[in-house]
Amino acid sequence: MEQEPLPIANRFDFLTEEIVFTILDCLNDDAFAKKSFSLVCKSFYFIESRHRKSLRPLNSDFISRTLKRYRFISELDLSLCPRVDDAALFQIASSRSFLRSINLSRSRMFTHNGVSSLVANCTNLVEIDLSNRSDLTDSAAAAIAEAKNLERLWLARCKMITDMGIGCVAVGCRKLRFICLKWCLRVSDLGVGLIAMKCKQIRTLDLSYLPITEKCLPPILQLEYLEDLVLEGCLGIDDDGLATLKHGSKSLKNLSHVGLSSLTYGAEHLQQLILAYSLSVTADLAKCLHNISGLQSIKLDGCSVRTSGIKAIGNWLASLKELSLSKCLGVTDECLSFLVQAHKELRKLDITCCRKITYASIDSITNSCTSLTSLRMESCSLVSKDAFVLIGQRCRFLEELDITDNEIDNEGLKSISSCSKLLTLKLGICLNISNDGLTHVANGCSNLKELDLYRSSGIADEGIAAIAHGCPALEMMNIAYNDKITDTSLISLSKCMMLKALEIRGCPSVSSVGLSAIAMGCRQLMVLDIKKCININDNGMIPVAQYSQNLTQINLSYCSVTDVGLLALASINRLQCMTILHLSGLSPNGLAAALLACRGLTKVKLHTSFKPLLPQPVFNHMEARGCALHWRDKAFQVEIDPKGWGLHYGRSHEAV
Repeated sequence: MEQEPLPIANRFDFLTEEIVFTILDCLNDDAFAKKSFSLVCKSFYFIESRHRKSLRPLNSDFISRTLKRYRFISELDLSLCPRVDDAALFQIASSRSFLRSINLSRSRMFTHNGVSSLVANCTNLVEIDLSNRSDLTDSAAAAIAEAKNLERLWLARCKMITDMGIGCVAVGCRKLRFICLKWCLRVSDLGVGLIAMKCKQIRTLDLSYLPITEKCLPPILQLEYLEDLVLEGCLGIDDDGLATLKHGSKSLKNLSHVGLSSLTYGAEHLQQLILAYSLSVTADLAKCLHNISGLQSIKLDGCSVRTSGIKAIGNWLASLKELSLSKCLGVTDECLSFLVQAHKELRKLDITCCRKITYASIDSITNSCTSLTSLRMESCSLVSKDAFVLIGQRCRFLEELDITDNEIDNEGLKSISSCSKLLTLKLGICLNISNDGLTHVANGCSNLKELDLYRSSGIADEGIAAIAHGCPALEMMNIAYNDKITDTSLISLSKCMMLKALEIRGCPSVSSVGLSAIAMGCRQLMVLDIKKCININDNGMIPVAQYSQNLTQINLSYCSVTDVGLLALASINRLQCMTILHLSGLSPNGLAAALLACRGLTKVKLHTSFKPLLPQPVFNHMEARGCALHWRDKAFQVEIDPKGWGLHYGRSHEAV
């Protein structure tokens, strides 16, 4: 009798758990790869559950199931779960002996009892984020105080917590290194002083918008290891109070405040200074910082600057690495040229809306600061097209370039295509560029991840096809309000498998055909804006619902989607935010059904006309689930603005 061949051994069986863990370490940035890995075989499924150390559930309903599978989690992020009650925290506390970090910054419904159970059972906790819980009281702070090993604590906008609660934290959490009390409006000098006196290991202290005065500064400045102090919006501290900084902390590295004219001897190791939207930058103010040789970054956004002040900055002992003059009034060619010639080691420069500068400034910048990695110069309207050629010729290390609303043409793009390290390129409202310019970019900037072509009306399908072919790593694409864009562009972009955000609002020639291609090809898509794409209907929503399972945010306003298409989106478990204004095919019953079916929603923007038409139980259900309904009364917009270049500010974050 012929002997049966021996079964072939599974080669994976020869891999030790340590080797498999090493493989999984290489997949930490790719959730899809990890999921695929765990489905190879039972042993890999088990090993992946032991390897995972961080977890971010999409819905509070999944907490119980996921915690049973992943028993060695040390970092638990519940920021996507608005509905987390005490029962959920009790369950976490009962089995999470390895837990070191928990984020509850977007969660509601739990009380101090849940926090107390969590702290009592998870003794290894070093990080807790309770931001945005405006109803938490001193009882919750007292519960936190029992976390003896706590090092980092966020209490931003916990507006009911008072000095008494902060005092409990100060006494109980002596190992604190970071604490954020931003907008804790009932915390005064007393509470802040207790933190400073009891928590001697503090490195970072955020006191933004607290009703404090200079009385709390002396103990703060005695903190031996203090590096970051944020006093933004603390209107009770004036220049006289800030004079105490002259005798203060020697380790302070970062300070942010409105009105720092008394910083002459403030901190020997100051590295970053933020004076945004505050005061006039004069020679006297600049001279205060002359001797701080370690200063690396200064942000003067929105300040009024004088030539004498800018020149004084040019005479500093420090060699700046980052400078932001965004929307500063008074910046001229003369002062900017002097400044960049003095600080040739600049890596990041922001001159957004410096409307007085011309070719001369760009010539000086590119000639002096050849190591720039980031240049932002949106709306520098007097800069001629020839200046952009200099950028590509001299600044070959650029990774970020924002030239929105400028006179750049195809020759400028041809030069910029020499910047092979470019990752982000913003060309919104650049009316002189066309497909030829984009082809140059595609040929030279293969690493590009973000491209903004908002209202760049010379762009058509040919240019988008070149980008899609030459920049396969593209993650974010904005081609909004370009009427020459058709389904052909979307079919081209569907080959960009890493695409995560796509904005095509106001492109009337795209349809469900193009959107279907995107859905099938770009499986990692997370943000989709198809507002005013009137030819996209339910036929486009079906493939989106089937293939775009990572979608978290969608804007459907003014589309031709009906109840059927909206309800189809319920199959996307990750979907959190929807904007659905002026959908003519949407009925009250269809809207109610979709709201109830999309269980992961946290925010929905709706037209007020639906408010009296929805039954009260729907509102009750959405509130209980932690979903906020935002009502808008904006009138129907018939025509796309033909002169959009005058309306570009805030274009990526329009309300509807």
